[in-house]
Amino acid sequence: MTGVLGTAAERARRNPVLLWGLTRVVLLLCVFKVVTVPGPDVTSDIEQIYQGWFEVLKTGTYPLDDVTWQYPPLAALAILSPALLPFLGYSAAFFVLAFLCDALVFGLLMYAGRRRGRSPHGAWIWIAGVPLLGPTAYARYDLMVTAVAVAALLAGLSRPRVLGALAGFGAMLKVWPALLLAGTPRGRATFRSWSTAAGAAAGLLLLCVLAAPGALAFLTFQRDRGLELESLGAMLFHVARHLGWDGEARMNYGSIEFLGPYVSTVSTAAMVLTVASFGWLLVWRIRARAFSTSTPADAAFVAVLLFTTTSRVISPQYMIWLVGLAAVCLAYRASRMRRPAHLVVWATAVTQFEFPVWFSHVTDSDPLGITLLLIRNGLLVAASVSACRILWRQTVTEPRLAPVVTPVPQPERARTLPVA
Repeated sequence: MTGVLGTAAERARRNPVLLWGLTRVVLLLCVFKVVTVPGPDVTSDIEQIYQGWFEVLKTGTYPLDDVTWQYPPLAALAILSPALLPFLGYSAAFFVLAFLCDALVFGLLMYAGRRRGRSPHGAWIWIAGVPLLGPTAYARYDLMVTAVAVAALLAGLSRPRVLGALAGFGAMLKVWPALLLAGTPRGRATFRSWSTAAGAAAGLLLLCVLAAPGALAFLTFQRDRGLELESLGAMLFHVARHLGWDGEARMNYGSIEFLGPYVSTVSTAAMVLTVASFGWLLVWRIRARAFSTSTPADAAFVAVLLFTTTSRVISPQYMIWLVGLAAVCLAYRASRMRRPAHLVVWATAVTQFEFPVWFSHVTDSDPLGITLLLIRNGLLVAASVSACRILWRQTVTEPRLAPVVTPVPQPERARTLPVA
């Protein structure tokens, strides 16, 4: 029996399509509750929140009275998408569509990996990263957004207008895909991609505003969010609870947040840190001297990694964004993002233990919960620092230090006069 299992494992290792299929079958068994994952039911948001929004959106309005609606207006497409499969229930249809988006990303990475100057390593990162997050990957619409982002970056260098259009579309789904434009090469490519993205986003936003009331309600709901339990800044209060801090952790604006003294100060500090990170990106873009084929993907990965790590909210599903962008980076042979990409994969694995498996320990701020968050957030910080150093060194430092080759003048040959 061991020999049979060993042979099957070896075949799966050598055949990425087979391994992708096996891991995704396990994910589907989890979300359909054939296999039970310890901890809270991660699919409950689909049944209780997404389906509720679905019913409201069908009436021709956005969820105006629900503070948990904190997404750009085009997110309505993701929430309404299960209607494409009317023969299935809402949750089942959503899981099937998430599976199809997963397959699309895998197919794009496999196709890209076979082209000149590309690598199959990106597909392997995707194969590993998604199941390591567990059923959460299929129980949120972030995988659908990530599919748009992956398609945009893979189109990047050769089709800047396609990159811009998909980035603008993605930004109206969940904002962060706007960061895909951080590393576009200067000149015509940047003008084409940025202008197309701005036009697409503005046009879609206007269309949503005219189509239904409440398209901009998410701005208020998102602004009022606090410090989420799993964020980097929240680590202070996990420890402070054992030192006499009199705040509390409870459900607020759709997630469990810390509420109490000094929370607003730390929340503000987190936003300042995010602004500082974007300031670093601006300085990098001004100082960058050389853009390789992988630079647009590398810069997008760095930008989203900084945005996620410094955010007031690090929801488990955010890891799907990072896994997708890390996979695109490693689809390019020129990319040096292997170490931060692997750190992100490890952080994704820890995230499944943090939520849902041992989430009760996190909410209680006990030693196990604090340790899990310390490891996961520490890995994200390490990945951020490593990725920033690599991007700066490859595009700023090395081109500046590269020796300038000056052509050596050749001595003129003596002219010979013809003999009369």
